[in-house]
Amino acid sequence: MSLAKQTLDSIDFRGKRAFVRVDFNVPLKDGVIGDDTRIRAALPTIQSILTGGGSVILGSHLGRPKGQVVEELRMTPVAIHLQALLGSQTIVKAVSQVQGEEARSTAASLAPGEVMLLENLRFEEGETKNDPKLAQSLADLADVFVQDAFGTCHRAHASTAGVPALLKPAVAGKLLQKEIEAFDMAFGKPKRPVVAVVGGAKVSDKIVVLESLLDKVDTVLIGGGMAYTFLGAKGIGVGSSLCEEEKFDVARSIMSKAKEKGVQVLIPMDHLIADAFANDANTQIVDGEIPDGWMGLDIGPKTISLYSQKLREAATVVWNGPMGVFEMEAFSHGTSAIAKVLAETDNLSVVGGGDSVAAIKKNKVESRITHISTGGGAFLEMLEGKELPGIAALDDA
Repeated sequence: MSLAKQTLDSIDFRGKRAFVRVDFNVPLKDGVIGDDTRIRAALPTIQSILTGGGSVILGSHLGRPKGQVVEELRMTPVAIHLQALLGSQTIVKAVSQVQGEEARSTAASLAPGEVMLLENLRFEEGETKNDPKLAQSLADLADVFVQDAFGTCHRAHASTAGVPALLKPAVAGKLLQKEIEAFDMAFGKPKRPVVAVVGGAKVSDKIVVLESLLDKVDTVLIGGGMAYTFLGAKGIGVGSSLCEEEKFDVARSIMSKAKEKGVQVLIPMDHLIADAFANDANTQIVDGEIPDGWMGLDIGPKTISLYSQKLREAATVVWNGPMGVFEMEAFSHGTSAIAKVLAETDNLSVVGGGDSVAAIKKNKVESRITHISTGGGAFLEMLEGKELPGIAALDDA
């Protein structure tokens, strides 16, 4: 897959309408937006097109209405908020449908410098089915396609894959361009050594990621619940820790392949263990084996020290997944330590995945990270080396 794609810079937007697929899937309760990060992230692309003399038609999903109109998931609050962010000099027109006469006539009457926001794309059953008719009706609204919703690029939906197949030119917006460039810096021609930090609950969720990384990195640091499957596969007692015994062969295979390729795979040497899966459980630090009746819920201080050393020695770091049960304060220290060390170093750092990003934000070190990915599932699939339909559909550079 060629990750080098045409960008906004290749288009003269004067007098053109751009259909921009954005990710405005924001937390919404009682009509109030809880976090507008995703809306703000799209502003550079929107403003670039407007200042270039174009008009913008925005399409996004919100929640999971499953092809039905759900009143609480209408885009109206998003349109109001977007209007406030863009200011009174820019007109934002919200329409109450995805396709139909209102959408067509509003799009046709858009003047340069104006913005139109379609209703929730997933109110249409055809969106997630990549329905050709829906894709055609969306493509007919505009002259140019711009993909700026990285978080949906791993889905072959009508608005992500169907429209750019029909509407050309099809280019990457500024947000997507940053995602592509970050991946290229981390894996295309990276500065070495490259260290991957991989956490999370289960080996089964990260098998393909780990296997793919063995061809790209020098060291893998493993944490989270999946570490206990690796330890168990080595015959080390893990007590009551989360452990996928049926994946022992997979863990051994990954360790064996890593050895063949000269990749160092490190697993925790000590643990913060608890006698219950609870924030107020009794805890202790143990080296080596975990006693029966106890479970590992975070990496221990020796492991934190070793992993920190490896991160300081790295030129490039990619991080996906927590080191422990990050959502419980008592077991968040290992994950927070990774975030803090990354912030202290000058290496190139690419971070993706909900808990990893949450740790970066919790420790207020966003400005010290080279790139924080906006897409959970899409980030993971790119780590796996998969071709993302929403990127593959764009014009190559």
